[in-house]
Amino acid sequence: AAKAGAPAGGKLGQIIRLLQRAKGASIDDLTEATGWQAHSVRGAISGQLRKRHGLAVSATTDGPRGLVYRLPKAGGGR
Repeated sequence: AAKAGAPAGGKLGQIIRLLQRAKGASIDDLTEATGWQAHSVRGAISGQLRKRHGLAVSATTDGPRGLVYRLPKAGGGR
């Protein structure tokens, strides 16, 4: 995945793959992919990905999509 020790499979792995796309992922994208509620997705990003695994998840506002989360691909650069 994006960093050694980051989850590669399961729902967190799905989230990481969606965040690595060039267009990133909105909360709606992530809830649809995981089946989780929005607060659970936000908690996974904050608690598991940012704090536990130390991943640099960024969030920007993207007009109609709202808040869009992104994660640089493994190997540096975007």
